[in-house]
Amino acid sequence: MLDFPRWKVGSIIGLLVALCLLAIPSFLPESTTSKWGNIPHPHINLGLDLAGGSYLLLEADTADLAATRIEAMRDSVAGTMRNGSPRIEIGDISTRGGQLTFLLRDPSQVDAARERLLAITGGGAGMSGQREWDINVVDTSRFVLKPTEAGLTQAIDTAMNDATEVVRRRIDELGTREPTIVRQGATRIVVQVPGLKNPQALKDLLGKTAKLEFKLVDETANPADLVKGIAPVGSQVLPYPGNPLGVPFIAVKRSVIISGDQLADARQEFEPQTNAPQVAITFNAVGGRRFAKVTTDNTGKPFAIILDNQVISAPNINEPILGGRASISGNFTVESANALAITLRSGKLPVALKTIAESTVSPDLGKDSIRAGVLASIVAALLVIVFMFVTYGRFGLYANLAVVINILVIVAVMAMLNATLTLPGIAGFVLTIGTAVDANVLINERIREERRRGRSVVQSVELGYKEASRTIFEANVTHAITGVIMLLLGSGPVKGFAVVLLIGICTSVFTAVTFTRMMVALWLRKNRPTTINI
Repeated sequence: MLDFPRWKVGSIIGLLVALCLLAIPSFLPESTTSKWGNIPHPHINLGLDLAGGSYLLLEADTADLAATRIEAMRDSVAGTMRNGSPRIEIGDISTRGGQLTFLLRDPSQVDAARERLLAITGGGAGMSGQREWDINVVDTSRFVLKPTEAGLTQAIDTAMNDATEVVRRRIDELGTREPTIVRQGATRIVVQVPGLKNPQALKDLLGKTAKLEFKLVDETANPADLVKGIAPVGSQVLPYPGNPLGVPFIAVKRSVIISGDQLADARQEFEPQTNAPQVAITFNAVGGRRFAKVTTDNTGKPFAIILDNQVISAPNINEPILGGRASISGNFTVESANALAITLRSGKLPVALKTIAESTVSPDLGKDSIRAGVLASIVAALLVIVFMFVTYGRFGLYANLAVVINILVIVAVMAMLNATLTLPGIAGFVLTIGTAVDANVLINERIREERRRGRSVVQSVELGYKEASRTIFEANVTHAITGVIMLLLGSGPVKGFAVVLLIGICTSVFTAVTFTRMMVALWLRKNRPTTINI
């Protein structure tokens, strides 16, 4: 137990020195470390409660998702009936009452229609094995498709997972550090962005679904009917605030000629003639070919650029657009154009999100918390140091040195893991300082017992470390189990506390047992004392 060859001593000292050096950048202001250039300087990130920033609680609009699924199924049904062989003639598809209803013109095609419906609904069952759509035939030729509750639940879960990733991509585009983006329950997302000074910009960014569509304008629509929300068959009325005709509505064809899913890139640029901000978009290969064909077939006709079911502009197609690029112009500022470009690049949200709770934490409050946390850590460390030195003398001094090194090692490990320090994390830090010497107390008391039994100094020290190590290991395993449970099941403050606790358990065992044993072994080897004061 007390055998420490030179290579082991060198390895332990080298490791601890390296970790202590890695801890230094976290104690320096970022303005200083940013001047270090390419020199590695891992730094602990401060959480929302310490660095200040914005907190948002977003909730999905499940009614909107259900309506979107109905509309998507409507287009699929119309397409599969029209494009299949043989063609199946159907009447208008109704979406009233949250279900699809249509009538076959030829009742003899009921079986063929059912087969096609089963194909586009996945055989009536989704990935979970539960039926997503109920397909019924009424009056021999009328089909009714109704979404099931299990199907909607599965769709919500999938949409929320995708929405979480879209939100993450949008926030990453802002250049923020260490945002926290997690699902809460079935339909909510928690967003915490430390250091963000403009929470309204974050709300605007995340509140946009960014559903981009290009549709042909229905020029046969009567402007008087548009105000009443009436559109010709096969068309729909959408708001158009910038309509040059003065009517804040426009009729567009229901069929989407191209969508934002086929975008490859979107950037904020300036219009060459007017220098006005605009958004330049680039389609992928499929979207570029589709856009070229549509603009070639409809030269001279207007088409609408629609974002989140609102028409931004409706220019005429003066000539075929073959380069796979287009631009979106409107009453943009540089900031709003850049925000739109970010939302388009990150992809559309599969479900609309609304903010149901928000708060802003001032950086001044975070500074007060940091100051209080540092003060608490210093006081705790000083009290522990004084107690250990008074109680155990030289062995207490070794334990104190281990405590100081343990603090630096915890900071270094958190920095290398790119961990985020929160206010509960500081509490875990203070707790770790207090419990870091538990191992040394057990060891020192065991050494005292062995000395009282008449054993020599070397035997007492060796047995003290050997016998106490088992108890130390078992005690820290139980602590670690609790920490792992908090880490896996907790969120926010609980998880921040668990991270610091687990790191502290691992580092304190190493410094309090291995490091102090090495120092004691070196001292015994050099001085060979016949008695010790412990």
